[in-house]
Amino acid sequence: MGEGLGLQKMIKATASKALVIRINLLFLAFFLIIYVGLFLQPSSSVYFDNAASVVRCSLRECHHKVEKSMKMEAIFEETTQARRPARRNVTKLEAPSFMNEIGRGMKIGMVNIMEEHNVSEWKIHGETIPVIFERVSEMFKWPDLFPEWIDEEEDNDSPTCPEIPIPDFRIYDNIDVVVAKLPCKYPEEGWGREVLRLQVHLIAANLAVKKGKRDWNRRTKVVLWSKCRPMLELFRCDDLVRQEGDWWYYEPEVTRLQQKVSLPVGSCKLALPLWGQGVHEVYDLSKIKSATKTVKREAYATVLHSSETYVCGAITLAQSLLKTGTKRDLILLIDRSISVPKRDALAAAGWKIRIIKRIRNPKAAKGTYNEYNYSKFRLWQLTDYDKIIFIDSDIIVLRNIDLLFHFPQMSATGNDVWIFNSGIMVIEPSTCTFRTLMNQTTEIVSYNGGDQGFLNEVYVWWHRLPRRVNFLKNFWANTTLEASVKNHLFGADPPELYSIHYLGLKPWLCYRDYDCNWDIGDQRVYASDVAHRRWWQLHDSMDEKLQKFCGLTKRRRIELDWDRKKAREAGLAREYWKINITDPRRSHLIDK
Repeated sequence: MGEGLGLQKMIKATASKALVIRINLLFLAFFLIIYVGLFLQPSSSVYFDNAASVVRCSLRECHHKVEKSMKMEAIFEETTQARRPARRNVTKLEAPSFMNEIGRGMKIGMVNIMEEHNVSEWKIHGETIPVIFERVSEMFKWPDLFPEWIDEEEDNDSPTCPEIPIPDFRIYDNIDVVVAKLPCKYPEEGWGREVLRLQVHLIAANLAVKKGKRDWNRRTKVVLWSKCRPMLELFRCDDLVRQEGDWWYYEPEVTRLQQKVSLPVGSCKLALPLWGQGVHEVYDLSKIKSATKTVKREAYATVLHSSETYVCGAITLAQSLLKTGTKRDLILLIDRSISVPKRDALAAAGWKIRIIKRIRNPKAAKGTYNEYNYSKFRLWQLTDYDKIIFIDSDIIVLRNIDLLFHFPQMSATGNDVWIFNSGIMVIEPSTCTFRTLMNQTTEIVSYNGGDQGFLNEVYVWWHRLPRRVNFLKNFWANTTLEASVKNHLFGADPPELYSIHYLGLKPWLCYRDYDCNWDIGDQRVYASDVAHRRWWQLHDSMDEKLQKFCGLTKRRRIELDWDRKKAREAGLAREYWKINITDPRRSHLIDK
């Protein structure tokens, strides 16, 4: 009887365990189904909401972790594309007539073409070879390549750039002609800042460099298909051999193109790490010199037009450049609004004068400050020079910046969002570039109504120089720490900055005693007594015959006294309006 009860208990226990196991297996199967479903459907709203963070992660600390998976994904994608059958709805692509002139029996590398187009008619010119590449992700946006700010000083981390997928160029070693279809979303807003468009340009450019290195004349053949003009930053109009409808035939100079593609892919990294880990480190130019063409003539340049207000600024700029020991020419473009006595003073300061005709901004209102600021485009007509470093006349240079001549157009410092500041920029004069700029004056909308906004729409792919090259005098953060750091840099001796860019009211338009930006509420972000004193130190080192062109007019004295009166009435902090004015220029006025 006892044995029978024991057996019953064992059966019940076994049945209970079996039931528990079945339930556990059901739960396990359920979670496996959910996991597989999530794995195969990564496009949930959470994934896309965090797309930017995914990109950032892949560019910084997570970069080394995903590199292999990215390469594996690219290989998988290439394999899939190779096996993928040709699409039925492909359109036949006719070759432009100039292909007959380029030749026959060639190996033609096709970039971004053969998936959507039938190129059978091209076979009379040679063998068509598809250049396989992984298209950049749609989550990859322009600000990832051109961020507003990077840690230039490497206080916390070394700046990095995202990787744009590129093909293994070793596979395409024997290509004779590069043919590429360029994406073009014009007239959509921001069409020029499409990462895929840049990717295809860079692939074509790299293939051209690889081919051109083998040619005796260091040139290669590139054919681009686009209703939009190819990027001037990579394919210069000087290298354009022929245009036929939407077809553009270039023979780029390989040395120039090689330098461009060797620079960082965006402003996410410095093109010129001036000081390495210390501001006094001597920069090694040997690699740059060996990778750039030896230029014949180089010059610094600035532009004055419509008013004599900036004559004093141009005089001090020239004097500051000469103090750095540069041997380059100083070219000043002026219009006839600059009087003969002031022209003589500018020449005495070191400028070689050239008279220009002003260029009107067709979108500017009559009589506004930016009505003729497209006159700066005349710089591209200085074709007797290979390189020009343009410098605004409200800048003084503190250290020699001749090394910037080794960098290509468009090299400049960052401004905000993804744009560069045109106060100092490296340009390459070219008659056809000048014509291109002029032809677009009625089409391009400048974000600030001026030349800086215009040029940022033409040269969307630019190369970041350190902000110490063109250090803006502003205090946007309005913090004690910011003021302490910047004022230290403004006053450092020997200089730690390469130049100071005087935003706001200019030093020569203030009394010597203090920075008059303090007297106007919305101008106080530009006020620095340290930077103000630095400018006047340079002024006082000049010949007295030049100093007299930095005097005050009667009208300007009235304006300064009015601003001091309004500051007193408003009770502005720091009470600069209480300072007793000792500037001798207040009682020794100039006529104009």
